[in-house]
Amino acid sequence: MPEPITGPYDFDAAARMAQTVANGPRYAPLRLEDVGPEGMEQVQVIRAAFSIPDSRPFPDVSLITLRHPGMFKGQMVLGIELAKGLIPARDRELAVLRIAWLTRAPFEWSEHVDIGKAFGVTGEEIERVIAGSSAAGWSAHEAAVLRGVEELLADHCLSDATWDSLARTWDEKQMLEFPMLVGSYLMTALQQNSLKIQPKGGFDYR
Repeated sequence: MPEPITGPYDFDAAARMAQTVANGPRYAPLRLEDVGPEGMEQVQVIRAAFSIPDSRPFPDVSLITLRHPGMFKGQMVLGIELAKGLIPARDRELAVLRIAWLTRAPFEWSEHVDIGKAFGVTGEEIERVIAGSSAAGWSAHEAAVLRGVEELLADHCLSDATWDSLARTWDEKQMLEFPMLVGSYLMTALQQNSLKIQPKGGFDYR
């Protein structure tokens, strides 16, 4: 089986930014007035789900992906379910940060540095996410969350050891949710990297 990356994953951040950000985005964000009825229905669903007031600008990343409103709807149905899912938010954000780092996804990384901090992930822990599941300092459960991401990205399957470790803490619904969580954020990273969505920052975390 392909070996998961359980330690530090070093890459040329400037080169990756040039590849996935420079001269982007590849499609301009729509203006809200140009979003059709199907898309506007989704705009209202998202505003309600995440308590986004009408006075706040709708995110550019959403206004780009709303060029395909049917696909956007499918992504958002899954995204909302995962956001209110049974995996604790802090565990979820540790997983997403490791996904974003291993996929070298600057938009997803910078967004979830902020989101992770809002759910209690510290700057020291973000450094440890970069260092991987084998880094000292993780609890057994936290290490298994990160190891699960590393295995799913490398081999598309959780090992028995990682499954058993997670199942000591999570119930069956959380276990069913975890591969879907990883797959969803992997899918999002692929899309955002390819569309050259503009991040607020790069691969920094301070």
